Amino acid sequence: MSSQRAGVLELAVLGLLNETPMHGYELRKRLNSVLGAFRAFGYGSLYPCLKELLRQGLIAEDAPVGTAKPLAGRKSKIVYRLTAEGKERLEDLLSQAGPAAWEDDGFGVHFAFFGLTRADIRMRILEGRRSRLEERLDSFRAAMSRTRERLDSYTLELQRHGLESVEREVRWLNELIASERQSGPQPGWRAGDHTESGSGGTPTEPGQR
Repeated sequence: MSSQRAGVLELAVLGLLNETPMHGYELRKRLNSVLGAFRAFGYGSLYPCLKELLRQGLIAEDAPVGTAKPLAGRKSKIVYRLTAEGKERLEDLLSQAGPAAWEDDGFGVHFAFFGLTRADIRMRILEGRRSRLEERLDSFRAAMSRTRERLDSYTLELQRHGLESVEREVRWLNELIASERQSGPQPGWRAGDHTESGSGGTPTEPGQR
């Protein structure tokens, strides 16, 4: 896995464990249901990530509370929880608003934890993502104008579909940016603040508003 994807996976795991401790299977399900972008990741990447986070002291292992003794030959499920160092690392990751947070791999995960993110960081990520997609739109349009006459109808339709998908996401981002500006400076919750539930739900997918 690339270092960028490893960083995105680290953010996702720490963010989810900030909501509640959970064992590996629960974490896998949450990565799949809450962070749809993570379908591009093999689940084989999760456990090496957990091992590294344990090594760094960012998460800890606990035996599940109130469970019966496991049957012979079976191991009890280990519950992973965020440590104080992990909360600090999560806050640091949520404060980053550079290009890695705008790209396809990173944006969806950062967006899923916008409830924990400062307002100025949210705005920088949204505007950075919009700028990147506007560059992509220009490339799409230039490529289509150059190759339109040489493409068959199916390939042309596929390119048109890609163009329309990016245009929908840009419109969605415009709405979010306008909403952020209207709401004013409202800083997100700190990762260690348990008085709020965080993002807690599936982010709206681009084009589904």
